[in-house]
Amino acid sequence: MTGALPAVLREEPRFRLLFLGQALSMLGDRISFVVIPFAVLSIGGIADLGLVTAAATLPFLLVAIPGGSISDRVGRREVMVVADLSRAVVQMTMAVLLISGSAEIWMLAVLAAAFGTAESFFGPAMNGLVPQTVAPDRVQQANGVLGLTSNAGMVAGPTIAGLLLAVTGPGEAIGLDALTFLVSAACLSRLRVVRVAADGDGEAGMLEALREGWAVVRGTGWMLPGLRALVAYHVCVLPSIFVLGPALAIRDLSGATSWAAITAGFGVGAVIGSAIAIRYRPARPLRVAFAAMLLASMQGAFVASGLGTAGIAALELLAGIAVSLQYTLWESTIQEQVPPDATARVAAYDWGVSVGLMPVGVAVAGPIAAAIGLATTMRWGSAIGVAMALAALAHPAVRGLRRPSVV
Repeated sequence: MTGALPAVLREEPRFRLLFLGQALSMLGDRISFVVIPFAVLSIGGIADLGLVTAAATLPFLLVAIPGGSISDRVGRREVMVVADLSRAVVQMTMAVLLISGSAEIWMLAVLAAAFGTAESFFGPAMNGLVPQTVAPDRVQQANGVLGLTSNAGMVAGPTIAGLLLAVTGPGEAIGLDALTFLVSAACLSRLRVVRVAADGDGEAGMLEALREGWAVVRGTGWMLPGLRALVAYHVCVLPSIFVLGPALAIRDLSGATSWAAITAGFGVGAVIGSAIAIRYRPARPLRVAFAAMLLASMQGAFVASGLGTAGIAALELLAGIAVSLQYTLWESTIQEQVPPDATARVAAYDWGVSVGLMPVGVAVAGPIAAAIGLATTMRWGSAIGVAMALAALAHPAVRGLRRPSVV
């Protein structure tokens, strides 16, 4: 039975401990991703949902970059434990407010911002910690396994969330998510890794760490063109999925039923993509990553294609494969190519400028669609995403980067 497991789970006990905590936590996150919008809409409207969503994502722009530097200086594991405990407190507070019936929109927005702040610390630290738990030649496999777990949660999470909403309510479901963060914190507390945190303390140390991180980003040659493509994807393409796609499904398809099928198609594709990434290690990873991003960036055009629910779901399955493969190869490249003591702060620039800028796209997608039409906006978003992916792919530093040899 164990022979069917990837080597990174069979033979890397530190990663296995990290994985155990993250697997449950990721499932809890997927449940909350479905439940929280219903919780907000139960006491407010669509504008309120936009406010809470923006509050949850804006901290990535403000906090992720300094958060990555802090992780490199004080320890990735330590930062992740604090972030897990903080998210547990936030989710439990939200659960109590919802169950008691005393929740107000401003409370949920504040809690969402607190959750996003903790997530902004956790994400870059996680990127830095993974290479400390595995052999160098298993970094991509580790990311693939984590991606597979997260994407499987994308398929299972909505089903579990629907059952919880039917049997209990959004408060109880969010409370369950809070417990998963305690499990993750317990696993991380038992994890022992060799410290590679950068030296320095005080304000001067922080500023120096930020400058050093930016110097590494610029010095790679491949990160800046890659980040530009990722910004275009998050700002121009993803709003087609998060904001405009559901609206188009209501207008042209069968509403929530169609959108659930389309989302499920993407989730299945993402699982397949992660399974591929566990075993497929291309010699030039970024060449494959940004070729995959060309397909991923077509999602707006896919949803606006007029092919019907089944046709769009099939195209989204292909997009899911591409997205999962791209993210795994991109994150693995950062972990393999960047000096170990700078991994978290460099990954933080990725989180900060891509995820952090996504609220801009979410905010402007609606007004643009009202002016030029839903389908046209989605096609233009895809066109911009494809153009920036092509620009990254054409860059010599991206196209020519080779995976480091492992002795």
